[in-house]
Amino acid sequence: MQFAHLSTRVLVVGDEEQPAMGQTLWSGESELGAAGVAWDWVCMPYGMVSMVDPMALVTNLQFLNRAGEVLAPLESAIQLNGIVHTLPWQQHVQQALQAPAGH
Repeated sequence: MQFAHLSTRVLVVGDEEQPAMGQTLWSGESELGAAGVAWDWVCMPYGMVSMVDPMALVTNLQFLNRAGEVLAPLESAIQLNGIVHTLPWQQHVQQALQAPAGH
């Protein structure tokens, strides 16, 4: 399944006291239907961005093992993080951070 960027929002603009924070949302289509995955991000020192909590992704995806059984939450989180790692989400966060307020 190929995922495409749907939206990235800056929820906290950030300043010297608090880092910028927000959310990003991605979606994909397959023969089984639409899927989405979203997570919170935070701006780190030197302008780098990071996931707030790699275990706290929100998705409607369900992962199965070879026997067709649903994977445990930890195993699903590992699969989701593998997907996120392939996406250019940091670029979209950087663009959102550089956009004028209100856009």
